[in-house]
Amino acid sequence: MVNLEHIRLLETRISRAVDYVKKKNEENNLLKERLGSYQKRIEELEVLIKQFKDEQSRIEDGILSALDRLNQFEDALESKVKKETPAKTQVKAPKAEPKVTEAKSAPQKTPPAIAPVDEDEDPETEYDDDAPEKGELDIF
Repeated sequence: MVNLEHIRLLETRISRAVDYVKKKNEENNLLKERLGSYQKRIEELEVLIKQFKDEQSRIEDGILSALDRLNQFEDALESKVKKETPAKTQVKAPKAEPKVTEAKSAPQKTPPAIAPVDEDEDPETEYDDDAPEKGELDIF
């Protein structure tokens, strides 16, 4: 038989179970709210990450562009230096060729052409060893 005591015990257990379900429902709602706020924060962070990636890409493009311009400048500078260097080494004093005079007149001495001396060159190398001796004329 069912007595009153069993019913009270059953009623107490049901009351505890209802309280437990209420408590778990409240915890569940609280966790859902936290989950919603976390998801919102995750979306904000994803937007920030996307912006960061876009900015990083623009920064990389800017750096690559600057490096490209620097390479172009360096190439232009190197080509200019290469053009100027051979021009300096090739500039030498023009050869002084004695003038041929008529046979009846006396040979005239012409002063040698004075060329500017490059500081990098040895002044003794400017003289032409193939030039005719004093008093000789080069006819051909």
